[in-house]
This record gives sequence, C-alpha cells and structure tokens, in this order.
Amino acid sequence: MDAEDFRRIALSLEGAEEGSHMGAPDFRVGGRIFATLASQHQGYGNLMLTPEQQAAFVEELPMVFVPVAGGWGKMGATHIRLAATNEDVLAGALRTAWRLRIEKNARTREKKRASAGRGGITKRGNK
Repeated sequence: MDAEDFRRIALSLEGAEEGSHMGAPDFRVGGRIFATLASQHQGYGNLMLTPEQQAAFVEELPMVFVPVAGGWGKMGATHIRLAATNEDVLAGALRTAWRLRIEKNARTREKKRASAGRGGITKRGNK
C-alpha cells in the first residue's frame, strides 16, 4: 500500500473530505480530522485513535502500527506503515478512525445543544 491507496480508501468513507493541516494532506468528516498523510515521506499514514484502540492495533500488528512519538502518540495518534499493510487492514484502520471521529462529532453536537437549551449558561453561570 502507499499514500495514494491511503487517500483513496479514506475518501471512500461517507462524508470524508481531503483538506490540509500544516501543509500536509488530512482527511476529515464533519470538518474534523480522522487521518493524515503528514508522515507519508517516512512511509506512514496517521490515524487518530483512542489510546485503547492504538494499544490493540499495536499489540495485534506491531510491524504495521506504531504510536506517533510524543504527546500526540500518548493521546492515540498512530502511524500505519503503508508498505507493511494490506488493503483490508488499512481500510479497517481508517474506518475505525473515521467512526471514532463521527462519534466524537455527535457528542460535541449534543453538548452544544444541551448548552443552548440552558440559554448558553456555563457551569460558572457565565454566558
């Protein structure tokens, strides 16, 4: 697999759009990033996962999945080695990141609706 396969599969997911973050291609749903090609020159695609999902992917396929270095990796950002994966694994990993982003978007919308229902009052009582 390569960066073009990553792009093709990411864009095949419902509502996915390509954008750019800090000069690198990213893939968004609902305006929020679920994957990037920021490390494509090192042979990686990047997935925005939970730390638990990351741990499961790395445990199952340590030659394919690697936590991103530093704080982003601790929050679940995960490299996928494109040359070491296949279509099914790549599609499943992208689908996992896409689904997580959709779920997070829905929770954010619910919080905003709940806040608007209270007249925009915050916990501190400020508008």
